[in-house]
Parts: sequence; C-alpha cells; structure tokens
Amino acid sequence: EVQLVESGGGLVQPGGSLRLSCTTSGFNSDGYRAVNWVRQAPGKGLELVATIAAGGAKNYADSVKGRFTISRNSAQRTLYLQMNNLKSEDTAVYSCNVGTVWGQGTQVTVSS
Repeated sequence: EVQLVESGGGLVQPGGSLRLSCTTSGFNSDGYRAVNWVRQAPGKGLELVATIAAGGAKNYADSVKGRFTISRNSAQRTLYLQMNNLKSEDTAVYSCNVGTVWGQGTQVTVSS
C-alpha cells in the first residue's frame, strides 16, 4: 500500500521555525518522482508551496521563497520542509503529495 505520513506541525510564534517531515512507503522508485508540499489555509484553496521535480530542480511559491526549504532523503524515503521566519499567513494544513497520493496533513499554526 502506498502511503504518505506527515509530522512536525504545531503552534509556533511569528518568526519561529518548524520542520515538517513526510515519510513515504510503498513506492517502488520514489527517488525519480516529483514530490510536493501543498497547504490549505482556512477558507482558502490549495496552494502549492514547494516542489522537487523528477530531475531534482526545486521550486517555491513566491510567498515562501527565502524562508522555506524543501529537501528529501531518498535512502530514508522522507521528504522535508524546513520553514523559517514563519508568519501568521503561513497558518494552514500542510500535506505532502506524490503523483495521485496525498498524506493526511499536519496543522501549522503561527500565532503569538
């Protein structure tokens, strides 16, 4: 069974940092797949936050450039999202996505 499981969300003050993890299982060769972090804020649609393309190129939404870093550990089959200098507008449910498979999401709340 193909699965994605996120962890690392929580409550953080503005300016703080969090690192999200997404553990993958059941993929035969996920090292060659594009992987994504997406988020959905309350009352808003899905936003593509960061991507590692199949060839390895990384792309970020303008709203997070310079603050978020996407990375992967292929040996451990884990995807990460390092989030620094968090803002209240980063509050959302964050999910990882590979192809048509989605994780359940992890809540990130940025508030003082």
